[in-house]
Amino acid sequence: MMKRFMSGCVVIVCASAVQAATLFVETESFADKGGWVVDQQFMDQMGSPFLMAHGLGTPVADATTTIEVPESGAYRVLARTRNWAALWTQKDAPGKFQVSVNGVRLPTVLGTQGNEWAWQTAGSVRLEKGPARLALHDLTGFNGRCDALILTTDPEFTPENEVSKLESYRRSVGAIKASQRTEAVDLIIAGGGIPGVCMAISAARLGLTVALIQDRPVLGGNNSSEVRVHLAGRMNLPPYPRLGDVVSEIGPRRGGNAQPGDFYEDERKIEAVKAEKNIRLFLNTRALAVEKEGARITAVVGRHIETGQETRFTAPLVADCTGDGVIGVLAGAEYRYGRESKEETGEKTAPDKADNQTMGSSVQWYSREAQEPVAFPDIAWALPFTDETCERVKMGEWTWETGMNYHQVNEFERVRDYGMLVVFSNWSFLKNHSAHKADYAKLRLDWVAYVAGKRESRRLIGDFVLKEQDLVNRVAYPDATAVTTWTIDLHYPDPKNTRNFPGAEFKSIAKHQAIHPYPIPYRCLYSKNVDNLFMAGRNISVTHVALGTVRVMRTGGMMGEVIGMAASICKKHDCLPRDVYATHLDELKGLMTRGVGTGEPQPPQQYNLGGTLMKKE
Repeated sequence: MMKRFMSGCVVIVCASAVQAATLFVETESFADKGGWVVDQQFMDQMGSPFLMAHGLGTPVADATTTIEVPESGAYRVLARTRNWAALWTQKDAPGKFQVSVNGVRLPTVLGTQGNEWAWQTAGSVRLEKGPARLALHDLTGFNGRCDALILTTDPEFTPENEVSKLESYRRSVGAIKASQRTEAVDLIIAGGGIPGVCMAISAARLGLTVALIQDRPVLGGNNSSEVRVHLAGRMNLPPYPRLGDVVSEIGPRRGGNAQPGDFYEDERKIEAVKAEKNIRLFLNTRALAVEKEGARITAVVGRHIETGQETRFTAPLVADCTGDGVIGVLAGAEYRYGRESKEETGEKTAPDKADNQTMGSSVQWYSREAQEPVAFPDIAWALPFTDETCERVKMGEWTWETGMNYHQVNEFERVRDYGMLVVFSNWSFLKNHSAHKADYAKLRLDWVAYVAGKRESRRLIGDFVLKEQDLVNRVAYPDATAVTTWTIDLHYPDPKNTRNFPGAEFKSIAKHQAIHPYPIPYRCLYSKNVDNLFMAGRNISVTHVALGTVRVMRTGGMMGEVIGMAASICKKHDCLPRDVYATHLDELKGLMTRGVGTGEPQPPQQYNLGGTLMKKE
């Protein structure tokens, strides 16, 4: 006979009263996370969010929770974890931690084995029936991570580790809770970056009910306190000068990359969304499954990243603002990844042969000066730096870029981890070994992003694919919408960094091609083969080269405004995104002319406008 026990929403217990008891505990659901953070960026690949000790070299406070032990007995304790630096070094491990039970630390130091996620034995403990207290005890401050714990009296119990089997096990024990409710709205938006937020506000003001699903506790995506990239591009330009009004309402007043968190005004974005009565906001919820009928998405399933509770969202219209094209790919949308060839696109900037190279992801960081000298660990697992190969800087922003030759979705944990590894390694060298270490003596490593700022991954294909020659030659299309103004800004490995770290680059250069303001065709903003799917942001229908300009966030926000307008037309006429182009384009032009801003003056955001070739007077 199987029994099930729960303590709050953090512990799932499977017990056999006759034979053995086994408890499954999701760490992301711990009642008190202490100094550990929830990392959800890779749950589609490794199966779950997890807790991570992001302490910048100083051990963080314990994460703790209380469980209900179903039967007295001797319990084996296992932790699903990994040595995140094992790909690059065998000299010790950065993310060491231990598990404590009722205040007693189990003997095995975890996070020291293998690069892949796997179950490791933490130790054994005698437990009496009733409440027991678990803790994750960080030993290093260098990003130890733990996905889940298992406590079992069964000496033969072997936990599942393969992702799909572990998913099934999680469901069987209640760690993932299938949807018991459906949220029915007019428009589902997956992704709460600047495009998704602007789309939600635009659609809501035009009368649509909207479900805005965001897998982080904040809105803004790259323009949040978690990533800290400032907005870029120009707004409020012809042919539709009112496009950009919503971006102005939510955009931070100050610019700058890798600045203090308050620069990015997370609360301003959340307050703007909550002010719209037609928006239902679902933070900490990851969209990870779709339902379809024919060529249409009928539902999106979201899962809370801490509780495992799933919610089913239904709507006649869906928008993919995930950046990675997650919803589109799940729905079977046509998409591209990497660089097209010259032969395919006719673009002069395209490579001769197509490949999977992308622009990379940035792990930004900064230091702050203290009154007295500040130590930093001399880490054995660091990458080797010298005075010739180190980066003698006090902060790192967009140029700290990794993963151009790795898959920005399937291998993204590797990409992010390498970004952190080079930051810690370089800083440790500067503080402890550099001939110039005196210059760094009073500097404290104050912030390192653990949510990486991604530039490129999948691009969903629409009825039109925007190319370089369209931008450069200013080809006019009848369905012009939001104007892109940034240069064609493509990133490549820094040649100096390549010489020092061949095949393991972490610095980039940008090559800019200036353009005149160019209106993006509406046909780039909906899927070619999923009939009710819109997209906005860096996953729209463009080539790799054209992505260089449309990917910046003010431009993405204006795309969101346009789609909110198009969605209102779809609702009014009971039609699909393609029909707006075919039949109702004049109506869309009218909405774009009027805009959906409040009309209230907004503080100017005269930063990071870019070097656009403006028209001569």
